[in-house]
Amino acid sequence: YVPPQIRKAQETLDDKKREELGRLKKMVNGLINRLSEPNMSSISGQMEELYMSNSRKDMNDTLTDILMSACVTAVAMPMRLMMEHVLLVSILHHNVGIEVGAHFLEAVVKKFDELCKSDAEGKECENLLALIAHLYNFHVVHCLLIFDILKKLVSTFTEKEIELILFLLKNVGFSLRKDDALALKELITEAQRKASTAEKKFQDQTRVRFMLETMLALRNNDMRKIPGYDPEPVERLRKLQRALVHSSGSGKDTQLRVSLESLLSADQVGRWWIVGSSWSGAPMISDTKNQAQQKLHVGKVSSKILELARKLRMNTDIRRSIFCVLMTSEDFMDAFEKLLK
Repeated sequence: YVPPQIRKAQETLDDKKREELGRLKKMVNGLINRLSEPNMSSISGQMEELYMSNSRKDMNDTLTDILMSACVTAVAMPMRLMMEHVLLVSILHHNVGIEVGAHFLEAVVKKFDELCKSDAEGKECENLLALIAHLYNFHVVHCLLIFDILKKLVSTFTEKEIELILFLLKNVGFSLRKDDALALKELITEAQRKASTAEKKFQDQTRVRFMLETMLALRNNDMRKIPGYDPEPVERLRKLQRALVHSSGSGKDTQLRVSLESLLSADQVGRWWIVGSSWSGAPMISDTKNQAQQKLHVGKVSSKILELARKLRMNTDIRRSIFCVLMTSEDFMDAFEKLLK
């Protein structure tokens, strides 16, 4: 039972929160609508300020919703527009914190998986795949995820999947070759094996042949064989990214090295790729009645220290443990080791 006055207070709080979120959405939407290459610097700066003055969760949710509704449409989105939106995410990922990129990536991958299963007619799958490809191009995510997606598409191997494989290889094929040539070679072998067994299944063989030719061109590092391949726009935006990222650690160390399976099962097993969001043992929901209160031990501590802890009202096990560690450590390294234990 919730008393009426508390209920009323909660309702006004909800209204206030809703109004606040509406105002935040308007501001972010205004910035995203004006987003272009020349004003990337000022807009990313304003977005960083919004991150500083609002809760991270609200900002991540709002930004992800707006970008998804802007980029995931039933018609194919212009590639330049996609790249500019993802570049903004990558700048915030490097400057604000990796949870920005991680939140957006998880939303995109889950939506992509959902649409792949649903046989949607529009171009949503291609648009989502383009977002994932550019998140890889701008060093938000590691090539591990791209290979996972390619393996999944090759294992299904229908006409729709072949189109998606071609689309992905055209966008990031040469970067994949540079990052992990061996994995690409294995993927090509698997695709050739699938193509030879599935020959009878397709009426139109030319698409499969074209895909295999594209893969061989990638393996031989022959850019001329891939029609419409132009690395120049990505390179130009990467240069802009390097100029706008403050921290020196903007390279490979901020890449999210996460697999497709981990992203899809994040709600059950935690997000280990974001600091502080993982837990050991899955699933998260467990029987609370059976959970025994854990006791913390810090070796043998003199009664004098324990008496001092009692006087200073260190009234829980964990407080007592931390107090005893700090009081009995020889130096900061010793304290650090004991606190970790």
